[in-house]
Amino acid sequence: MSRRHPVIVVTGSSGAGTSTVKRTFDNIFRREGVRAALIEGDAFHRYSRHKMEEVIAEGDRDGKCVSHFGPDCNEWEQLERQFRAYGETGRCKTRLYLHGEDEARARGQEPGSFTPWADTPADTDLLFYEGLHGCVKTAQIDPGRYADLKLGVVPIINLEWTQKIHRDTHERGYSMEAVADTILRRMPDYVHYICPQFAETDINFQRVPVVDTSNPFIARDIPTAGESMTVIRFKNPRGIDFPYLLSMIGESFMSRANTIVVPGGKMDLAMQVILTPMILRLMEIRRAQLQ
Repeated sequence: MSRRHPVIVVTGSSGAGTSTVKRTFDNIFRREGVRAALIEGDAFHRYSRHKMEEVIAEGDRDGKCVSHFGPDCNEWEQLERQFRAYGETGRCKTRLYLHGEDEARARGQEPGSFTPWADTPADTDLLFYEGLHGCVKTAQIDPGRYADLKLGVVPIINLEWTQKIHRDTHERGYSMEAVADTILRRMPDYVHYICPQFAETDINFQRVPVVDTSNPFIARDIPTAGESMTVIRFKNPRGIDFPYLLSMIGESFMSRANTIVVPGGKMDLAMQVILTPMILRLMEIRRAQLQ
């Protein structure tokens, strides 16, 4: 953790909706004049898409489970080094993983390749990470110990799969069979490396549909915000003004002493109301240290 150079982490599995949460943070940063250095979790995959296909095929032949969720296919030590570097100096390195043809063509590269490593901009106020492994923890690494605010984005698993299936088939051109194979292959790593992160996070935002998602593999559409609720759990509720939150977010209620439930359509509002004061507090601490 760093008082001069804070780090904010948003972690969630593939299809969880972390990119939607990133847009909410972008709005807060722009409104409050916060300059954020950005890191995408995909930057810390170990292999390009083509190489990853070879590694998966080799794993299948050897009876091994290989996935983007596990340690063999990610540079977690590198991620931890970058969190630590930013906290110490206000600068770190990152790169981009080029998913689509358009963004890859614009850079003269192949889809599924990486851009070169580069320094984050100078004179930023904080580091913002969004991806799969911001709070991953093993006997060897713990990048989350360098984060000042850790958030989990955790839809219930059938909704998560529905969102992933629709994204990967409609936006990335994968077949339903290929997406199903990916989900199955990732399951052991999901249990061992994704789920445990949500015990490390300070706040979890879990979207729960109120329509039938029993079989995500035949769902024709993703449940809308109006067809869901968002469960917001605070790891440490001390200092959280729940009466204020309930008054600001209509139709919300408390389900436990550390948990508030809000209509799905008001998740963005809830995040703005909850997170803006926390971000401003980090900025106050930073300014005090710089004086």
